Amino acid sequence: MRVVVQRVSRAQVRVKGEAVATVGPGFLILAGFTHQDSERDVVWMARKLAGLRILEDRSGSMNLSVKDIHGEALVVSQFTLYADVRKGRRPAFVAAAEPKRAELLYDQFCELLAEEGVPVKKGVFGAKMEVELVNEGPVTIIIETPSLQGEDTKIK
Repeated sequence: MRVVVQRVSRAQVRVKGEAVATVGPGFLILAGFTHQDSERDVVWMARKLAGLRILEDRSGSMNLSVKDIHGEALVVSQFTLYADVRKGRRPAFVAAAEPKRAELLYDQFCELLAEEGVPVKKGVFGAKMEVELVNEGPVTIIIETPSLQGEDTKIK
């Protein structure tokens, strides 16, 4: 599993020009899934993001989690995070999970993140979306589950 997490003051997803999800301060999370992802991966990622301290405290240091500020997360599925552009000019997406499997993992990830105490709003899986955000900092971090590197998925 691979995510791009952005610290935002606000973010919104529109489908066909209509707002379907809006969040205030917190995270915009673009989530991609690959064939080998399992429940362990989504559990690991949900826990990692719920505790990730990339929000500013009063002194301006990245010291707070999304839970600490009572923030929200907008989670958008994005299979293009598994684009392979090493050959040719058109990306290949063979590493991305098959849509039914990806949707199952996406829903599970959103539920687990909410269980970790983070209010979650979602994009529309498989839809053509317009994503609008105000990136604070800017802070943008790419995170992959340890299992993709052959490591253990225990939270440290």
